[in-house]
Amino acid sequence: MDKCNAITREMWPGLMARAQAGDQRAYTQLLKSLVPVIRSLASKQIADEALAEDVVQDVLLTLHRVRHTYDPDYPFLPWLMAIVSARAVDALRRRGRHQRWEVDDATIPLSAVDNAAAVNGARQETHDRLAHFLGQLPVRQREIVEHVHLREMSLSEAAAQHNLSVAAVKSLLHRALKNLRRFGANDERS
Repeated sequence: MDKCNAITREMWPGLMARAQAGDQRAYTQLLKSLVPVIRSLASKQIADEALAEDVVQDVLLTLHRVRHTYDPDYPFLPWLMAIVSARAVDALRRRGRHQRWEVDDATIPLSAVDNAAAVNGARQETHDRLAHFLGQLPVRQREIVEHVHLREMSLSEAAAQHNLSVAAVKSLLHRALKNLRRFGANDERS
């Protein structure tokens, strides 16, 4: 039997401790024994095989980067599962942000094509209302909303852009969204 196949879950903390101490062989054995487990965990969260495999690779890179944070006195599997879960969520978010839905023009009914002008008009009206509401916000709140929600920056990216802490960005974003809800409610009453 191959040594990698003989490695049990109970051995993972010891292998990681040896890897943290610089034992390359222990690190290689650990990673080889973890790949099927990581693949299984990722597949449970993500149905798309290619995306799940990307998550496996991302988890392996993350393990390499954060291996120093593991404490061998604590169970290994929950630590690993947290990393797999976080990477899976990140992958699904990235895919959701960047996925584009294409529709074949031949499948669109003619009535939908005829209504395109109405849809574009409604879209422009929505855009104008949003611009109006954003224009009512204080400058800093407006910039945070634009960066986080319209440009899809992460909170940490927006914080770095504005030389703020992530907590300050969250606070500004919370106030801005509260104001936008108030503006919308007032607009509907008018």
